[in-house]
Amino acid sequence: MTDRKVALITGSGTGVGAATALLLAQKGYNIVINYSRSEAEAKASEAACQQSGAATLLLKGDVAQDTDCKAMTQATIERWGRLDALVNNAGITTFTGAGNWDALDAETFQRIFGVNTVGMFQMVRACAPHLKAAKGCVVNVSSIAGSLGIGSSVPYIASKGAMNSLTLYLARALAPDVRVNAVCPGLITSRWFVDGLGQEGFEKVKAMTEHNTPLGRASEPTDVAEAIVWLVTSARTVTGELMLLDAGTHLGATRMQVPGKTG
Repeated sequence: MTDRKVALITGSGTGVGAATALLLAQKGYNIVINYSRSEAEAKASEAACQQSGAATLLLKGDVAQDTDCKAMTQATIERWGRLDALVNNAGITTFTGAGNWDALDAETFQRIFGVNTVGMFQMVRACAPHLKAAKGCVVNVSSIAGSLGIGSSVPYIASKGAMNSLTLYLARALAPDVRVNAVCPGLITSRWFVDGLGQEGFEKVKAMTEHNTPLGRASEPTDVAEAIVWLVTSARTVTGELMLLDAGTHLGATRMQVPGKTG
């Protein structure tokens, strides 16, 4: 067994997952990089972690498949003999808009739930014995969609709401050995949103976010990753927390524009 702590981060080839992997590598963790499609990006994420001194394990796997969840966990234990942190970052959506119900079908709904909610639970279930042994932690990457009922699509909103509820359940079920928390970001300046909205659509949503939120900004992947890393490495008395990382979006628009004036 290695003396160095180990973190498994799903969906860690790009965006928040890649940023989290790098920061934990810099904190002294060995890192399991998981991806389902973005192999080139995952290899780049792995290389960045290695340059920061981490030993790494690169694993392809779909968290919606329970066999993949078990295989990733087993590969981690076979490599290092321990698992200290699980970050459930893998997630998908369809950018149909919350009001466009006719664009949805059961297959789409179930696939989104399969990755975002069932996949998260399956990863926790597979990892729980090892996390308990290490007195470790879980951080679920949720969304303000699950807290405020807004977002890219109905199944995404529902899946993140379910993730939040499961976070509370798991925090109770795994206590006192394992801490379980979630972060709930708003808009993130990542490729995920650009790919879904298109560059022009993303710029419009970003501008609206910057104008209407109290802090006047969208989150960068590193902003979210820093919160995740704090929950992993420092928050010894925090469990069952749904941390809003939305620049104050949940407070409502506080900067009212006066006609004829800006700011």
